[in-house]
Amino acid sequence: MADTALGRQGGLLEGVEWTLRPAHPADVEVIVELRAVVMRPDLERLGRFDEHRVRQRFRDAFVAADMSVIEAGGRFAGCVALRRADDGHWLEHFFIDPRLQGRGLGSAVLRTLLARTDVGGEPVRLNVLQGSAAQRLYERHGFVVESEDPVDVFMVRP
Repeated sequence: MADTALGRQGGLLEGVEWTLRPAHPADVEVIVELRAVVMRPDLERLGRFDEHRVRQRFRDAFVAADMSVIEAGGRFAGCVALRRADDGHWLEHFFIDPRLQGRGLGSAVLRTLLARTDVGGEPVRLNVLQGSAAQRLYERHGFVVESEDPVDVFMVRP
């Protein structure tokens, strides 16, 4: 088991092995590019896409200790962060390569992370962009809307 809060975990999905591994500073740029690709349609729809800002915001917020890299079939497939907070955890920076979306990988990763937080009985919070298809994924896993603003939907899984 790796020396991070999440450790190394994974499983099989459609015959492809997937794992979560600790993120390293060297992972930042590949994650930055994935973030820009994944978030672009929603940010453009909301009139908020900026080529530089979408990348720099992640660079500024990157904390390797909270982040895991998702690998599928031995290749980079995405990332997710689970950050400890005073009132539970925050699920952040959850991005799956668009070529792998819709195949259950996001659900498998989410189930793995939520199993860990369920042990402590602590809530998990997140925010998702208004109108994002990802909101349905979170709702299927027990998240409910806590509040909204013109850009974000804030959700909690008690």
